[in-house]
Parts: sequence; structure tokens; C-alpha cells
Amino acid sequence: MHAFQNDDDDEIPLSKFESMLKTNSVYFFDSTEFEEIIIHYMNVGKMSLAKKALDLGLRQHPDSVALKLAYVEVLLYEDKINKAEQLLMELEEIDPLNDQVFLHKASLLSKKDKHKEAIVALNQALLYTEDEGDVYSMIGMEYLYLEDFDTARLHFAKCLEVEFDDYSALYNVIYCFDMLDQHEEAIDYLVDYINKDPYSEIAWHQLGRQYFMINNFVEALKAFDYSILIDEYFIGAYLEKAKTLEELKRYEEAIANYQLTINLEDGSSFTYLRIANCYEKMGEVKKALKYYNITVKEDPLLDKGWLALTDLYIKNKNYQKALYFINKALLIDDSNSVYWLRYAEINLKLNFFEEAIRGFQKCLDLEDYALGIFIALTDVLHFIGEFKDAIDVLLKAREFYNDFAEIEYRLAGLYILSQQEVLGLELLEKALKLDYDYHYIIKELYPSVFELEDVKILVAIS
Repeated sequence: MHAFQNDDDDEIPLSKFESMLKTNSVYFFDSTEFEEIIIHYMNVGKMSLAKKALDLGLRQHPDSVALKLAYVEVLLYEDKINKAEQLLMELEEIDPLNDQVFLHKASLLSKKDKHKEAIVALNQALLYTEDEGDVYSMIGMEYLYLEDFDTARLHFAKCLEVEFDDYSALYNVIYCFDMLDQHEEAIDYLVDYINKDPYSEIAWHQLGRQYFMINNFVEALKAFDYSILIDEYFIGAYLEKAKTLEELKRYEEAIANYQLTINLEDGSSFTYLRIANCYEKMGEVKKALKYYNITVKEDPLLDKGWLALTDLYIKNKNYQKALYFINKALLIDDSNSVYWLRYAEINLKLNFFEEAIRGFQKCLDLEDYALGIFIALTDVLHFIGEFKDAIDVLLKAREFYNDFAEIEYRLAGLYILSQQEVLGLELLEKALKLDYDYHYIIKELYPSVFELEDVKILVAIS
């Protein structure tokens, strides 16, 4: 049996508790100290220690409502919903004016996706709490779960009425405006906020973002400049300013701002990618290439870096290198139809028809049903003489694109080439009615078909 010690030394509760565990002794803590210890261990993810502290705490203070509420938190963490619910019902009877009981009840209801009921519990908590701002924030989050962004915004705004510099609440207010595409309203709100606190770099930064979203880049730039004037180390503002300068085609200034962020902290792959992109737009290919290479060296798993290198080499008609880099991107993300499309297009340029077909087919397998993909795949299959497969692709395309001349002319040509002349001529007649001017495609893709007398007559009389 362990010795019971009433230790009156000056050790902080956590050190004292850990010392107790090491020595196998049992010390006395008041319930508030147990709360601090349990919360600490839960916050750092040491649940087994939190549960040890809770167990000892409830043995020493079996009637402590605070410790029983901590027990509810542990139960919720472990998804023991029913047990937590039962304990909360008991606590509500014991202490019906305790805001924490209702806050925990709201957490439980939210976990059960009963967000409207959680809001009711939170409104009850509001009657007894001293931390109105936190409760308004929790209500706002519940409305976010319900996708009621307007009501959520009003509650986050109430947080700011309680605590004006609660930037988490400010971000949430703006997030709600964003979700409602109410950028003008967000601007009005932020201007009003700035009038009350003109030295809020966060508010200026958010104002800049809103102007950026409505393509008012001049005002966005001014807002970011104010944000930087207030906090010269605000990396987010420099990045947004640089993006805005890009939109204004002021690439050298954009690069300078990106470089500033690198000086303030180690450069990120995103920053190097943007710098490379600016150099490419300025026509400085060597510098662009240098920074694209830094990008992928900094983060080899950043597929956008490999894609940017791919596109740069495509522009310069170096398809072998482009193929090398698109394969790098595909190694990272082979479920991206954009990458497979590039892969197909590059292989087509290199006359690797089987690989091009594979690329286009992958796009369709990934449910990218763009008309251009169906058409490109059809044309390659036709080129290598796979008429039946080409027809099958077009029939699939028809499921998504009804009465499209691009499809009907090709079907007509392919059916005629496949010795199904009657069906082919019917489809040609239909295609001519859909878009007569597009009939040149028959001459271009199927010259032998275009020379047939029946085809010439149909084209002439349409």
C-alpha cells in the first residue's frame, strides 16, 4: 500500500504529479491542481497520464463537478458518447447554473451532428458564462457546420464586440463573407473595423485580400502596403503584395517582394515557384529555369514544380525533357488528369502514339470528360488504323455531348471507312445540318472519304 503524503512544498502541480509517479507515492492535490494537470496532458496528447490524474483526482475529490467535467472530456475524446451523456445529465441536475456543463453538452451534441441542439445548449451557457466571446465563437462554429454562413458571421462579429482584437473571430467573419461571395460587404466591414483600429495589420491584410478577389489590384496593393508599414515582418502581406504585383504585370517588383520573404525566413517552394513564374513571364528563360529547379530541389514532392518545368520545355519544343518532367509529376500524383493530358500531348509530339492513347484514356478513366480529350483520342486511334476503337470513344462522347458537329463528322467518316457507308452518310447529313462550315474536317481527316461521289453530292446539296 502506498504512503499518503500531504506535501506542502512549493513544487508546481505538474512537477509534483510527475515526481509522485516516479516515486510511487501518493500526494494530495486540490481539485483545481488536478484540473490543470489533466488539461495539460490532454493538450499534449498524453491521454494515459491525463486518465491517471483524473482517476486519482476523483478518488481524492469524488464530488468535484470540475473533475467530472474533465471526465466527460476524456469520454468524448474516446468516443464514449453514451457514458458522457449520462454523466452530463447527472451534472446538470447537480449544478444547473454551471456554464461548463452546457458547453460540454454542446460539444457532445455537436459530435453527434445535432448542431441545432448544440446551439440551444450554447445559448443556455451564455446565460451563466463570464467568457461570452468564447461561447459566441462556439455558436458561430455550429452555424458553420449547418452552412448557415450569415448567422455564423453575426455570432463571430459578436465575439469582436466582446474582444475587439480577437483576430481568430475576425478571420471567421471574413471567411463567412467569402463563402457567401460577399466581397463588397467584407470590404465595408473591414473598412469600418480599420476606422476603429487603423493600426491592425491583420485587418489591412484581409482588406487587401478582398480587393484582390474583386480584381481591384490597385486598392489591394495599397492595403498590403499599409499592413507592411504596421508590421515590416508580416510575411503573409509581402506574399499577397507580390501576387498583386504579378497581376499588375510589375514582375520585377513582385520578385523583389518574394525575395524579401526569403530574407525574413527560409524560402518556401511556393515562393521559388512564383519567382520562376515571374521570370518566365518576363521572357528570362534561364532565370526561370534556375528557380524552377530550386523549387523542386526545395520540395521534390511539389508536383506543380515539375508541371511548371514541363510547360517551360513544351514552350521551347524540347519534348524529350518535357516528358521526363511530366513523368516526375505523375510519380507524385498519378490521379491528376491534367498531368495525363500533358503526358498524352507530349507523346503525341514525339510520335509515341500508343503512349499518347494511354494518356488520353487515363484522363477518361479519371472521369475527365472534356470534349477535347474524346476528340484527341479518337484522332490518334484513327491515325493508327483502330477505327472500331475510335468509334467506341465517340459513342461514349455522345453520352455527354449530344448533337455536336465535332463528333458527328468524325463518326460519319469512321463508319464509311469501316464499310458502313449507309450509316456514315446518314451521320454526315446530320452533321452538315448541325454545322455546315465544319465539313472541312472530312477533307482534312478522311481525304479518301471526301473524294467519294456520294459524299461530294451530300456536301454540295446541303
